[in-house]
Amino acid sequence: MIVEGGRIRDLSDAGWASLDVLWQASDPMACLGEALRGRLTDHSPGDIEWLAPVDAQEVWAAGVTYLRSKTARMEESEFSATAYDRVYEAERPELFFKAMPAKVVGPGQPVAVRRDSAWTVPEPELALVLNPRGEVVGYTVGNDMSARDIEGDNLLYLPQAKIYTGSCALGPWMVLGPDETAARAWTIGVRIRRGGGEVFAGQTEVGRLKRRFADLAAWLFRAQAFPHGAVLLTGTGVVPPDDFSLQAGDEVEIEVSGIGQLINPVVVV
Repeated sequence: MIVEGGRIRDLSDAGWASLDVLWQASDPMACLGEALRGRLTDHSPGDIEWLAPVDAQEVWAAGVTYLRSKTARMEESEFSATAYDRVYEAERPELFFKAMPAKVVGPGQPVAVRRDSAWTVPEPELALVLNPRGEVVGYTVGNDMSARDIEGDNLLYLPQAKIYTGSCALGPWMVLGPDETAARAWTIGVRIRRGGGEVFAGQTEVGRLKRRFADLAAWLFRAQAFPHGAVLLTGTGVVPPDDFSLQAGDEVEIEVSGIGQLINPVVVV
């Protein structure tokens, strides 16, 4: 599907079997423009179930890319504080695997808190859509759920803190076209609702991200191949206070000003 000027148009009418058509294109905008010149079926919003904008792409994530994230990670673990400080200043970024496409949830689907975590938070992030050549071809909204207490116990527990059922959400769609200068003018906001009331809200600017998009992509693609492209979460600059943890029944709303809103309910797994 493509959302164009309020219209929702069906790209399967242009022969698109999956999003891989876009990822493989040498010029995604031209590829999309060609599809739009054909006869495409229009759909109303009520007819659409929005899924995460991935089909064969691995999702990876970058950490400690905002000063606020560095501070929070140092606060959660006195044992690991020096490591977080060093990686923020280092040439090589922290990059870690986040999810296979089948484990990514989309708009309206539940994100999760681990049953063995007492301190879990959402991490609202701009996600880069990368083609097989490591070029940024688009953007989406991401939620990199984090069990901060598990990670804080020991750095070696990072995979358990970051990778589990319901730990990664993307959506509501991809935006193509803006360059990095335009994207850095966007804001990232998060609101968490509980029992009908707002219990946390925060906002930052993409421009506070320390590392350049192309640099993050280049490090991810160093010594690795992604034949279907990849999605790279770029880190968070909004962190709830240390006494806050998500609960079952909460609702997380993340908005990137140039893209849209990603809203997910919270469950326990």
